[in-house]
Amino acid sequence: MIDWIKDLFSYDPLKPLLGSNNPAIIYFTQRDILQESFKEFCSLYELPMAQKIIKKQRPEGFWKSTSANKKKHPAQNYELLETYRHSNILVNMYGLTRKHPCIERAAEYFFSCQTEEGDIRGIIGEQYAPYYNGIIVSILNLAGYAEDSRVERIIQWLLKMRQDDGGWVIGSPGGMGKYTKDELSALTTQFVGTRHDFDKARPFAHSGTGMVIRAFATHPIHHNTLEAKKAAQLLASHFFKKNNYSSYQHPDNWVRFKYPFWWTDLISALDSVSLIGLPRDHKKVAEALQWFIEHQEPSGLWKISYSRIHKSSENSKTRELQLWISLAILRIFKRYYGN
Repeated sequence: MIDWIKDLFSYDPLKPLLGSNNPAIIYFTQRDILQESFKEFCSLYELPMAQKIIKKQRPEGFWKSTSANKKKHPAQNYELLETYRHSNILVNMYGLTRKHPCIERAAEYFFSCQTEEGDIRGIIGEQYAPYYNGIIVSILNLAGYAEDSRVERIIQWLLKMRQDDGGWVIGSPGGMGKYTKDELSALTTQFVGTRHDFDKARPFAHSGTGMVIRAFATHPIHHNTLEAKKAAQLLASHFFKKNNYSSYQHPDNWVRFKYPFWWTDLISALDSVSLIGLPRDHKKVAEALQWFIEHQEPSGLWKISYSRIHKSSENSKTRELQLWISLAILRIFKRYYGN
């Protein structure tokens, strides 16, 4: 066992990762944790699950949605959401980059949804969605588009969308609590025009900030900016706390995990702030790291949920997810303790 793993954890997390039957998990564990070198990239895109996703992509670059709500919600671009979902898997779980034509087509589809203002729009109708823009940019960054001028336009738009405190809310419209549930539904699903009524004096939402900040954390230049560091400080200050707005409000949402990263949780947030450079002796970072040390399972892995308000079942899918989130946790610890 590696020294820093042996020193920190009660159980060996490498054994179940390297002993899994998933070649992608074994490959990334060897590359990212053990730092074993490979003469050439492991062809993970040839794995059956990756091929299943790739083959469903349309020539235009998107993946078609089968949602029954498409006719009821004409302003929502369900294909954009599907393209985000599948690209997220291919880039983060199978290592695809712009060198693969599938990702090149997906990226061009994302950019085809970019407005003159700079943002990618359509997931919540005609309204702004900084949170989805942030996590889409993170995929583009990891796929090799960080230096693309179209990515830079999105990042500059995200900076304009910040609250006065330096964080972000979930999205547009910005009048949190101003609209009824029915009004909000109509605004985000029907062609009613883009609302510009942000109240930037209101506090950030860690649920939205945690998604936006990934655009900065995964960028080779913007991860080291003052704006990114300020947002990372804000996000870390809210670890284990109640969200400022009703969406994902309960603190237990921090300890319900997903991979590839989507909604903000403790792993995705800690991953971002570690990439941006908050030190391990930062009070909230240290608290989060200690939480993971104390909550490791005897199997060497971590559960996909420690939430009291969400049900979780054990099956082959959740067992696979345990491996991925455990690998994500080890990547964070390696940044802090492995060098």
